[in-house]
Amino acid sequence: MDELERRIAAGRGDVPADLVLRGGQVFDLVTGAMIPGDVAICGAVIVGIGAGYEAARVIDVSGLTLVPGFIDTHLHVESSLVTPHEFDRCVTPRGVTTAICDPHEIANVIGVDGIRWFQEASHHLLMDLRVQLSSCVPSTDMETAGAEIGASDIAGLMGHPSAIGLAEFMNYPGVIHRDPGAMDKLRLFAGGHIDGHCPQLTGRDLNAYIAAGIRTEHEATTAAEALEKLQKGMRVLIREGSVSKDLEALQPVLTEATSAYLCLCTDDRNPLDIGEHGHLDYMIRRLIALGTPPLAAYRAASLSAAEAFGLKDRGQIAPGKRADIVAVADLAACDARLVLAGGRVVDAAAFAARPALAPVGRNSVRAPRVTAQDFRSPGNRSATDVIGIVEGKIITDHLREDIEPEGGDKRPDPARDLIRISVIERHGRNGNIANGFVRGFGLQAGAIASTVCHDHHNIAVVGVDYADMALAANRLSEIEGGFVVAAGGRVLAELALPVAGLMSLDPFEVVRERLVDLRAAARGLGVTLEEPFLQLAFLALPVIPALKITDRGMVDVVKFEIIPG
Repeated sequence: MDELERRIAAGRGDVPADLVLRGGQVFDLVTGAMIPGDVAICGAVIVGIGAGYEAARVIDVSGLTLVPGFIDTHLHVESSLVTPHEFDRCVTPRGVTTAICDPHEIANVIGVDGIRWFQEASHHLLMDLRVQLSSCVPSTDMETAGAEIGASDIAGLMGHPSAIGLAEFMNYPGVIHRDPGAMDKLRLFAGGHIDGHCPQLTGRDLNAYIAAGIRTEHEATTAAEALEKLQKGMRVLIREGSVSKDLEALQPVLTEATSAYLCLCTDDRNPLDIGEHGHLDYMIRRLIALGTPPLAAYRAASLSAAEAFGLKDRGQIAPGKRADIVAVADLAACDARLVLAGGRVVDAAAFAARPALAPVGRNSVRAPRVTAQDFRSPGNRSATDVIGIVEGKIITDHLREDIEPEGGDKRPDPARDLIRISVIERHGRNGNIANGFVRGFGLQAGAIASTVCHDHHNIAVVGVDYADMALAANRLSEIEGGFVVAAGGRVLAELALPVAGLMSLDPFEVVRERLVDLRAAARGLGVTLEEPFLQLAFLALPVIPALKITDRGMVDVVKFEIIPG
């Protein structure tokens, strides 16, 4: 018998299956029923449920409930600060068997080679890593990235087995005003899947954006915003990342009635938060604790996600579906006791058997060496634009404060929580340095610097002492990128991210320990933010309202223009 005939025969019980899960019950996400009986698997495919089966291997799951593997509908592996192999090892044991990623972080540094690296990685992992094709590299023309990707470049990447469609289209003004470059990319994927990104867009502008064929969106931060997008035909992805925390605001929207059109995603989540709280498993636990029916929570985490992205082979434990299965002791706790990904048991032996993948993007930090003088902010007007952090969000406030120049420089004022923020071009293209002000860190001394700086990934540095800012920024060039905390003329903590200045070559456990040290060092300088490093990274993303900064200056995102110096 060939593979097809063997699956049919095993489903009838005429021949043994490869694997049987015995003693548990299946949570059916269509009807909400609990189905007792064996789950029979041949290769990567479920062939039978709700009956007795024999197999070459039997796993006892007595007392456990079997749910479909979880699908993270939008994330950037790079924001986990580890390679795809380590990301797989970090989150697959928690039940994430499919991850739909946009590799635009690495693409902004090294171009299409970064996307091809992720495509190659997808062949070697236990999880099914789906690699969307990055739509906006760079995100706008108001920043300097390490590469540019046009429609012709994207066309050359199409057709890979990991592909679903076009990744988040962040340049929403380019869509609604019909920019020729944006139109070329959208036409490439006409009739296919196009992922959205349109924070706070509403009314006719939202209509225009959706009319372009964009069907999914993860930037809703209020229930009203999510409802309008649902009513206009979008699938809304509820996000809970390390910085962008929208779950509690959107939880009331997730009911059994709406769950078919809502999905879950993390967008950007680091190993420290994963270790302390969890990944999609955390979102499921939290949703249920807030009153979401388990059927709605688990449906959004798998079946609805599969339907939204055209993955018809998964999302339900049923014959003919991919054998992505999570066995939990308690639905409310979402405590994975056993995970199968494509029919393979997720354990240390399976991870050890994966082929290795050589890193890319080494020696990518080519920033000018800076001095304390580079961080002066000259000006003769006291009125000053200030980025106002909204903790737990990547949106910011556009504040205006009076800061009197002293000796030709508007200096940081930690007593008012007004500190310097600077962006230094690090790709070796022009050496730009832009300076501004930010409120919300609580920093009282020293500096924090990072090459994780969305999406262009230049060097972002905040501080109250210019010499420490220079020390931290220059140290990033020496360690090939990463995070640095400095004060009093010395480095207090650091994490090297030598893969494109974005990812570590260390195991995720080591990265988690380094992040603990970095967070402690930042708090020792007065920082009050729970996640200061990724919060810093998003202050440079000029497609998220309202005020941001790039290497070209302060950006009024509402007006979509650089503020004159």
